[in-house]
Amino acid sequence: MIASATGALVDPSPGVSVVVPVYNSAEILPRLVARLAPVLEASGQPHELILVNDGSQDRSWIVIQELAARHEWLRGIGMMRNYGQHNALLAGIRAARFNVIATMDDDLQHPPEELPKLLTLFAEGFDVVYGTPLREQHGFLRDAASIITKLALQSSMGAKTARMVSPWRVFRTQIRNAFESYDSPFVSIDVLLTWGTTSFSAIAVRHDPRAIGSSNYTFIKLLRHAMNMMTGFSVLPLQIASVIGFAFTLFGLGVLAYVLGRYMLHGSTVAGFPFLASIIAIFSGAQLFALGMMGEYLARMHFRLMDKPAYKVREQTPLRTP
Repeated sequence: MIASATGALVDPSPGVSVVVPVYNSAEILPRLVARLAPVLEASGQPHELILVNDGSQDRSWIVIQELAARHEWLRGIGMMRNYGQHNALLAGIRAARFNVIATMDDDLQHPPEELPKLLTLFAEGFDVVYGTPLREQHGFLRDAASIITKLALQSSMGAKTARMVSPWRVFRTQIRNAFESYDSPFVSIDVLLTWGTTSFSAIAVRHDPRAIGSSNYTFIKLLRHAMNMMTGFSVLPLQIASVIGFAFTLFGLGVLAYVLGRYMLHGSTVAGFPFLASIIAIFSGAQLFALGMMGEYLARMHFRLMDKPAYKVREQTPLRTP
């Protein structure tokens, strides 16, 4: 028995739960539902679609309510404010009623028609299957930020599949038992999945351009997400700071040996302000970098001590049994 987004206990039954975080996508949602419906019906399994409105500024919640009134297999969860994509996903995952969960974006970049490919590979016995894009659809900066994010994710996950991760994923609902009590504001679904399994796989699937509007994930947001993953779920930055400190200690000893050797051989020390200023700047930079990394970890400890939640639900559409 698992706690849902509102605290009610949910026992997963055989079927597929599709969880979609929604942010300012009022125009796209009807098209998403229209394309997803025949795919889920063709699967021959009980199914549901959970649309999690993450503090949208448009009519997204109104559209979700209208769709839920027309489709008994669809329900909506409205957040109190915008918490972030992964936080919204966590709310939907905890509310899922069936034993298989699929997550996808709300912009139709993940074609619903590709879902059977993920489910087919998943049926081979894996716990998590990612739908990796055949090719990236973004610009240079966005692609570069995605690569950095995946490298950060690899350091946090400790899994080779980290570089193939995608928001287009299928996994066993029982894995959520591993992070049932997790309640930090810094959430990475991919890292949390590693708390419950090491059985990952990936398959290349088609990713389409965004149907309407532009992506809400910018270069800066992706870099911030990468930093949150590294400092929230890994000690890699601290290890890097330690290595840099050790390296500059050796460098300092080398500079000292050079100065003493020059004095012994030539009877004079190294002259000039530029040399001294360069040495001070290098070592000051290394010290500030290490302090900055420790500051990032202290900030996350501060937020956790504040007991800031991962999300809070404002309202839900009525739950109906298909």
